[in-house]
Amino acid sequence: MRTANPQLIVADMMTAFAEANPDLDVLTFEGAGVREDEVRTNRQLVDNAHRIAKALSDRGMEPGDRFALLMQNHPEFVETMIAASITNCVIVPIDPRTRGDKLAYTLNNSNCKGILCADYALAQVNDVLGRTPELGWALVLESDEAGALPVSDCAIASPLREVLAAPLELQEIRTDDPMSPFEIIYTSGTTGDPKGVVMGGGRFCMSSMVALLVGWADDERPYTGLSLTHGNAQLLTLSPALAHQKRAVFSRKFTKSRLWDICRKYGCTVFNLLGGMTTAIYSEPIKENDADNPVRRVFSAGMPSGIWERFAKRFDVQVVEGYGAVEGGFALNNGDGPVGSFGKPVGMEMKIVDEDGNECPPGVQGELISRPLGGEAEVEYFGNKDASEKKTWGGWLRSGDVCHTDEDGWFYFDYRKGGGIRHNGDFVNPGFVEAVVAEHPAVTDVFVYGVTAASGAPGEKDVVAAIVLAEGADFDKDALFEHCKRGLEPNFVPSHLQVVAEIPKTASEKPQERFLTAAFEQDRSNVHSR
Repeated sequence: MRTANPQLIVADMMTAFAEANPDLDVLTFEGAGVREDEVRTNRQLVDNAHRIAKALSDRGMEPGDRFALLMQNHPEFVETMIAASITNCVIVPIDPRTRGDKLAYTLNNSNCKGILCADYALAQVNDVLGRTPELGWALVLESDEAGALPVSDCAIASPLREVLAAPLELQEIRTDDPMSPFEIIYTSGTTGDPKGVVMGGGRFCMSSMVALLVGWADDERPYTGLSLTHGNAQLLTLSPALAHQKRAVFSRKFTKSRLWDICRKYGCTVFNLLGGMTTAIYSEPIKENDADNPVRRVFSAGMPSGIWERFAKRFDVQVVEGYGAVEGGFALNNGDGPVGSFGKPVGMEMKIVDEDGNECPPGVQGELISRPLGGEAEVEYFGNKDASEKKTWGGWLRSGDVCHTDEDGWFYFDYRKGGGIRHNGDFVNPGFVEAVVAEHPAVTDVFVYGVTAASGAPGEKDVVAAIVLAEGADFDKDALFEHCKRGLEPNFVPSHLQVVAEIPKTASEKPQERFLTAAFEQDRSNVHSR
């Protein structure tokens, strides 16, 4: 007899909801105005999950085996997650834009035996087949995306629609251990090869507690356009929506231009933001109805302090700021802390330490480290024991983030280790610069980063503002530099303006600085210097 806690095993939890409230339309994947919405009830999610679970078993997948998920936000993504819990297999979510060496690395590093992908990513799968010997099967979701390959173009592929059209055969749920590996989420790999963080199904379920911490109301309706391949969308939107049975709304991908219209159409009351998204949304032209929306709060990670209050006032929302990583660590500023602070730790100890491990006094920058109350931090990077031990040396999770506290114990993020911008002796806060640049009417998106200083001064960087111009806007570099001078102190004014068609971003909408740096070095035709 199984002894599972139904709230800590994904398949058990959803089975209970399918029996108690089968017709609740718990998930809506909005159609972006060009396709019909895809709605899933509890019962539909579970039934389709059993069909996918059978397909996994038919392909020889055993408990503990890994397979990849390569698609945007579709209902089949969630159904496959539940199927993984049923079979006790392990999913490896991958940003569907991943290709080439990075895709091959991720598939090989996690020893994926198969892949469930959308047809718009099938060309990328074909490209790496010769380099991924473990990959034996592919189930393909046929989408309405232009330019997608037909399933017949891939030698190991078959259509997912045939699986979902098959008669329902209920499968045995093959685990009652909440700690059993459920998925491997890969880091972005900004400082080396990506590392796969192994997560148990219990952690996915327990992350639903965030809904209680940020005060979700009975009538809450969450929204996100963040990718389900990233921990933020999974742990801060999907998990609490399923566990608390809130009717969540998803977009296939993040859309800053339609964000508020989506929330108005579906009555969404809360959504999540990451730092780069905030500036992009704030850069949108001001509209008379900006504050006319049903959103009560925005759960942010990296709200630039320079626009925090103006963002809240313009859109009439409460900003709830938090800090966390897929490896662990959690802090929250639920509106009771100062602007700019990501809060105080929740359920754990946090402190700022110098290079010798000594705790820094208030106002002094150092590395943020954390551990559970009364215990030691644990992280498992798949197949990488050395990296796991280094990350949790001394029982503390080493974040790699440079932060500080104030006299009242509130925590503030300064910069990622190795990523600070020091210009003429000052440490430049990119958020302040982005806030000012974003307010110029010609700019629709901006990301600020540093390049080696032309002065050659050791450790110094020049400030670059990568900008995307609004449609139809005329670019006047002198006017934009003057705008920056009026709003920023001298050392914060960008040295260069880099005009780009788009700012390359990860699945979590985090700007990918390395691509902008490469473009800056290789093509100066779109770089305008002060």
